Amino acid sequence: MHDSPRPHDPYVRVRGAREHNLAGVDVDIPRDALVAFTGVSGSGKSSLAFGTIYAEAQRRYFESVAPYARRLIHQVGAPAVGEISGLPPAVSLEQRRSSPNARSSVGTVTTLSNSLRMLYSRAGRYPEGAARLDSDAFSPNTAAGACPSCHGIGRIHETSEELLVPDPDLSIRQGAIAAWPGAWQGKNLRDVLDTLGYDVDRPWRELTAKDREWILFTEEQPVVTVHPVREADRIQRPYQGTYMSARRYVLRTFADSKSTTLRAKAERFLTSAPCPVCGGSRLRPEALAVTFAGRTIAELAALPLTVLAGLLSAAAPADGEETARVLTEDLVARIATVTELGLGYLSLDRATPTLSNGELQRLRLATQLRSGLFGVVYVLDEPSAGLHPADTEALLVVLDRLKAAGNSVFVVEHHLDVVRHADWLVDVGPHAGVHGGHVLYSGPPQGLAAVETSATRRFLFDREAAPARPVRAPAGWLRTGPVTRHNLRAVDAAFPVGVLTAVTGVSGSGKSTLVGALTEELSGVGRLVTVDQRPIGRTPRSNLATYTGLFDVVRKLFTETEEAKARGYKAGRFSFNVPGGRCETCQGEGFVSVELLFLPSTYAPCPDCHGARYNPETLQVRLRDLTIAEVLDLTVESAAEFFGDTPTAARSLRTLLDVGLGYLRLGQPATELSGGEAQRIKLASELQRPRRSPTLYVLDEPTTGLHPADVEVLMRQLHGLVDAGHSVIVVEHDMDVVATADWVLDLGPGGGDEGGRVVAEGPPDRVARAAESRTAPYLLRSLGPAGRS
Repeated sequence: MHDSPRPHDPYVRVRGAREHNLAGVDVDIPRDALVAFTGVSGSGKSSLAFGTIYAEAQRRYFESVAPYARRLIHQVGAPAVGEISGLPPAVSLEQRRSSPNARSSVGTVTTLSNSLRMLYSRAGRYPEGAARLDSDAFSPNTAAGACPSCHGIGRIHETSEELLVPDPDLSIRQGAIAAWPGAWQGKNLRDVLDTLGYDVDRPWRELTAKDREWILFTEEQPVVTVHPVREADRIQRPYQGTYMSARRYVLRTFADSKSTTLRAKAERFLTSAPCPVCGGSRLRPEALAVTFAGRTIAELAALPLTVLAGLLSAAAPADGEETARVLTEDLVARIATVTELGLGYLSLDRATPTLSNGELQRLRLATQLRSGLFGVVYVLDEPSAGLHPADTEALLVVLDRLKAAGNSVFVVEHHLDVVRHADWLVDVGPHAGVHGGHVLYSGPPQGLAAVETSATRRFLFDREAAPARPVRAPAGWLRTGPVTRHNLRAVDAAFPVGVLTAVTGVSGSGKSTLVGALTEELSGVGRLVTVDQRPIGRTPRSNLATYTGLFDVVRKLFTETEEAKARGYKAGRFSFNVPGGRCETCQGEGFVSVELLFLPSTYAPCPDCHGARYNPETLQVRLRDLTIAEVLDLTVESAAEFFGDTPTAARSLRTLLDVGLGYLRLGQPATELSGGEAQRIKLASELQRPRRSPTLYVLDEPTTGLHPADVEVLMRQLHGLVDAGHSVIVVEHDMDVVATADWVLDLGPGGGDEGGRVVAEGPPDRVARAAESRTAPYLLRSLGPAGRS
């Protein structure tokens, strides 16, 4: 029995939570408090905070709205929980980064650009006789406002014969037009040209200027009947082929292709320049003719927010022009919440793909601060992710303000400073996956000291400085620069070879931009492997097993069973991505869309395969009593035991265990993985390869989303790579990680225009004493007595 909820119950009371790996959890969590959910990766803390508490709050909200409105909203399913009482409405801020979009900017994320456009529409100075424009006319993302030449992008892309044909001594058949696609598509274009009467075997430079111009730049798309040259082993019939010039192919691929690889290849054959019509402002001339405080809207959007706020304050009329006064005061107040979070160096027109995760997270928080909501639960997914320790202090001020405004703040968090600052801890564990899912402690932070089964306890209370490790000597140097991009201005940098280097600095100081300048073309790099946090796939069909290549091994093992041989099954039979062995009702998805009258479609387990993804005949084949569907449902830890006698599978699974991913299921869809999990899967895929020549590994914030216990596991792997003769560079905010590096490169001193240069470099103990470095005091604290001596 549990206490029945009282009126105005000060607690959110959860009973019988079974979402994902939660083991029938009962827990009481105070409202109007800052509550931190802690535990190792995969322990179940997100399942409790997001999958249960937030999901139930959303479900209740949807139940309260009219059926007509309900069908317009993406709905979440009911969480697996017995009962939740005392639950207020909830707002969620998760770490998911939307796909890069050049049209998304600081102004659109914060909605500040809407207010600025309204200011120009209502209070701008128009040319004499000009009609007043609607606010949409000041947006480069609308047909009414976008420059017709560049369609509101601000830049135009063009190409040239020199870029498209780098070696004019080659013939077209030999591949003179380097920009063309490979394989069949490239052969098709050559065959179409041949059919049209162009000489594809003559060196490019010997073709007439008129022919070269047409082949590369024509907008015509003639269709001809192609008669392929017969090959002995293939029957090739005539077909209708359409010609596309090299310029048209490159521009279309760059604009429309969903493949980042193809887009990157196309970009190599393009030059980018500001649009000659709008000068890069992205707007129509009519919008640019309107001014406020003597400047166009494009000029104001390009100013750092601190400068913009000062200019608007000075321009606000003290009396009269009530509209201008109200709009400018509102804008200045809204900008203040962004600058308070240390983002005053950003401009409204800064594109979101160029922002760090930390910057993007704080922009979303600033927007919530201005919403003025009261009495809600904010559920935040690692708000400290991507933040320098100095930025984390500003974050804590914001979280306290949200709480002081009468809200509850629930954070899933690994950063120990945030955890110590919390009013209440909910520690989940003790381990990941099936070994987790229990609430080990719920109460004030100091009470966790008595819970010996907690993995968090050791780092919160028993923390000792890392044992002194001899600093490795560089085997050489990689020199980059001068790098001029974003806020880096002709920066030269030297990275040591054969050691572990940490690149540090506050958010927006230029760390990722500088590391991005490392390419395989640099002298001394050799092989370069970049391990980032991008998803390993964008659909549920991509999963842990398919990405690592483990699925190929598993399917091969199934084809070698007696039952599969007797039935004549090949490896394709055990793939859920192709017809044959998969369930055709759901086409291997495991679920089907159910259309409901007057309600949005919803998803339900496939009625034929019940989520197994395969047809009954395929599931009759067993490998040591398990079907292919049951194997995909194994955790990495269980699979390592199951495939212990299969070296190719065991090696792949061992590397996944080594980076702390034993709790993930083999068939876990890529769409369910966090950025940190995706990054560690990529690292594991790399670690399982046979050791090659010395390699440079570059990791951007590899500890994001990791509990300190998981960070220890990861760092053992990275130091192991260095000991094996490789070089490792990490962009990192975790000072305990930086303290174990051999070399530190610190950028700053601030973000944006206040950063962009190397302020300190050297071994950690030297950087910890750099007077100009904002990192130094935090690094000194992590080094402990040894670093201070």
